[in-house]
Amino acid sequence: MLKRLIFLFLILSYFSSYAQTKTGSISGIITSVDDEPLELVSVSLLELNKSTTTDIKGNFNFSQIAPGNYIVKIQMLGLKEQQIPIEVKEGEDSPVNYKLSKENIQLLQEVRIAGNNSKVTRKESPYVAKLPIKYLENPQVYNIVPKELINQQMAVDLGSVSKNVPGAGIPMIANQGRVTFRSRGFDTEPNARNGVAGAAFSFLDNANLERIEAIKGPSTTLFGTQVSSSYGGLYNRVTKKPYNGTGGEVSYTGGSWNFNRLTFDANTPINPDKTALLRLNGATTFEKSFQDNGFTNSLALAPSFSYQINDRLSLLLDVEFGIAKGTSVVRFNPYTKSNKIQSIADMNFPYNKTFLGDDITYSTQMLNIFGQLNYKISSSWTSQTIFSRARSTINGYITALNGRSDTTLQPSVIVGNTNFIATNLQQNFIGDFYIGKFRNRMVVGLDYYNNFNNFDRVTVNAPVVNFVNTPKDYRVTRDMLDTLANTGTPRKEKSSDNTYAAYVSDVFDITDRLKVMASLRVDNFHYNGVYNILTGETAGGLSVSGLQAGPYTQTALSHKSGLIYEVLKDKVSLFGNYLNGFFNISGVDKNGNNFIPQKGNQLEFGAKADLFNHKLVGTISYYDIKVDHVLRTDPDDANFSIQDGSQYSKGVEIDITANPIAGLTIIAGYAYNDSKFTKSDASVLNLRPAASGPQNMYNFWVSYALTKGKFSGFGAGFGGNIGSMSYQTNTQTAKVIIPSYKMFDASIFYDRPKYRLGLKIDNITSERAWSVRLTPQAPIRFLASLALKF
Repeated sequence: MLKRLIFLFLILSYFSSYAQTKTGSISGIITSVDDEPLELVSVSLLELNKSTTTDIKGNFNFSQIAPGNYIVKIQMLGLKEQQIPIEVKEGEDSPVNYKLSKENIQLLQEVRIAGNNSKVTRKESPYVAKLPIKYLENPQVYNIVPKELINQQMAVDLGSVSKNVPGAGIPMIANQGRVTFRSRGFDTEPNARNGVAGAAFSFLDNANLERIEAIKGPSTTLFGTQVSSSYGGLYNRVTKKPYNGTGGEVSYTGGSWNFNRLTFDANTPINPDKTALLRLNGATTFEKSFQDNGFTNSLALAPSFSYQINDRLSLLLDVEFGIAKGTSVVRFNPYTKSNKIQSIADMNFPYNKTFLGDDITYSTQMLNIFGQLNYKISSSWTSQTIFSRARSTINGYITALNGRSDTTLQPSVIVGNTNFIATNLQQNFIGDFYIGKFRNRMVVGLDYYNNFNNFDRVTVNAPVVNFVNTPKDYRVTRDMLDTLANTGTPRKEKSSDNTYAAYVSDVFDITDRLKVMASLRVDNFHYNGVYNILTGETAGGLSVSGLQAGPYTQTALSHKSGLIYEVLKDKVSLFGNYLNGFFNISGVDKNGNNFIPQKGNQLEFGAKADLFNHKLVGTISYYDIKVDHVLRTDPDDANFSIQDGSQYSKGVEIDITANPIAGLTIIAGYAYNDSKFTKSDASVLNLRPAASGPQNMYNFWVSYALTKGKFSGFGAGFGGNIGSMSYQTNTQTAKVIIPSYKMFDASIFYDRPKYRLGLKIDNITSERAWSVRLTPQAPIRFLASLALKF
């Protein structure tokens, strides 16, 4: 019996080997015009109806192909379909290599360039203009912080990532973990995700972050008011996408105040043709506060699935899920009725005290769903259909500390539930075509956005306490607040709105160096009012005027125009832009006239450079933003408002990224901002807005890593952020000053193909600094990390 089994095994092995020798294979590599490999390019074998995509090195392969003649089809955006004949011979591999004959920025929408040049200096993005144009061709200013820099700096949260953005300032952390930055004198939030709405009113983990794009200036023309949260611009979170290969990483980071963070990143193809790809990122973090009480505990999961359905159609599905539990950060609102100039540093407000117990917690749940369908209509036009839904739920206790005198405060606590749900549908048609000899790159889009909010909470006030000489046994507890809940002020209401918009943007090449951008958006906003659950009535909520304004509709036009001239082709360009932004305003004046949208216009000009094969990239610009139709108190009747207020914000920004020699990275930035109310209430007339941040801000980071030899990958980095004084309150009679700051960080790392070790020190000198909400910043913090790659 055993002999028969052995004989059968030998017979089967022979025929299997014989069958394999009767076939051949087709393989190749696809590269850019600069000889850099292109990932995720669709490659098909027409006769066999087989498809695959290139891997991270630009390679593709078809195995066990019967001998004969075949056509290999290569398909990507912005490229005429390539059909390459090939003969397959028995037992041989038939090579099919293809190199782009010219630069093709449009392919950035669906493929990735995986070259050897420094990724820290790469600035191309298909999201900033909703068009695949080069950095030097875009008249709008933007900054990019890539994951390579994030890893090098061991930036474990969005606030740490933003240290590399000129003018971002000290991040403001809201009570439920949401983060806000400064930009050109305005608050700016990370409300965009892969170029569309992705707001989250809770903690956002950066475990799935590919890069941050800080887009500067009014941007509602292409992104709408829901994404572009201020005239200063917006932050776009670009998330990690699946790639054609198997691999991943598991990382642990530990540090001061019981900081513990575990992250993972796993990727794999899930079908034999490698056209269906899955990537899963996740993280869990726990950290105690450096203060006497406080903690955060979070979990984040972010799966991403891509499917090349055929050579023309591709699908991308992303999910972000996160839960968190923690205590509110300190938010101090000083007493200002003493009408004096004071500094938070001199108030004797305790830097290390929260006044709240660890049982005063909030919990959040966040779910973002994102889907994108790309269809190549022709070599010139692509259809892009996008669906996005974002939900944030907040339960528990949200706190603030309100000053009641120069030496006392009263904790104010919001108790209950809040829900934010947003749905976004977007259809874009993206073209790259010629009219005569003139090249046009155009996007035509339709945008629908629905927003729904639900509030079921009550605000209670805890006992007043002397913060200079606080009794040792003073601590606000959950039992205390629950007892006071019946005396609080309830808020039980629902509200919703709908936005319908259409936009068009065109980059017109007058010559190969001179380009004009023209964009327009029409935006129709329907506010459905506020339904009060307690009274059963629907109104518009309290407008700024104090009047109950019912549901209303507003229509706004928003423009964006720019001019680019490449002084040195593909190296240096001069640019100018005129950008518009707007925000819908509810309410009426004393004569019953409805308010119109508030508008802001920016005029900016400057220069961009991309020199020495991407080794030196930078921007310098001057901007001037004027905001009109701002509400202010009616000077003839203080019970009403009028809409003739205005303010300006102007300044200079410099952003430089350099990789002069292999292993050396230099990041440097400077932001100067001059902001002022030019027509306003008398209390703030001709003064700098309180929340506009420092007038002068600097950022830098320098690192060097060995690139050859036994210790290749070993390196160190040093950087810092410097800001001048700013204001928490700034009126004619009262000022609360936030002192200037100088905060420095350093890191040592050893990055090898199979593992990465890191040591980071934040705020080396334990500089005392505060955000615009007067949240004390952590002193010196040590972090150590170990990552295993597979």
